[in-house]
Amino acid sequence: MFGSSSVPSTSVVDLSDELFLLDVREDDEWEAGHAPSAVHAAMSLNAGILDLLPAVGMIAVICKVGGRSAKVTAFLIDQGREAINVEGGMMNWAAAGRPVVNNQGDEGFVL
Repeated sequence: MFGSSSVPSTSVVDLSDELFLLDVREDDEWEAGHAPSAVHAAMSLNAGILDLLPAVGMIAVICKVGGRSAKVTAFLIDQGREAINVEGGMMNWAAAGRPVVNNQGDEGFVL
C-alpha cells in the first residue's frame, strides 16, 4: 500500500511542462477532465502503477487536491524513483488556467 510521509512538492505555477505528469485519480475523474499531457494510472492500481512509468526521470504526480498524489509520490520515492507531488492537484491546475480536456479532447472539467 502507499505511504503518506512528507514528500517534495511543487506548485502548478512552477511545474515544468517537460516533466512526466502522472494523474492518479479514478477513471470517472480522468474521463471528466485531465491535463492534455498527463498519463492516467489510478492510485487503485497499487504497485502495478510502476509498469506504466518511464524507467528514469522525474515524475510529477497529480490528483484532485493533492492527498492521493502525495501518497503515490511517497510510494514512488520509496521505490527509488524521482517523484514530486503537484500541490492542490487538478483543482489548482484548472484555477491557474491550464487546459483541461475530456477523453474526446474537448474542454473538460475537474470532477
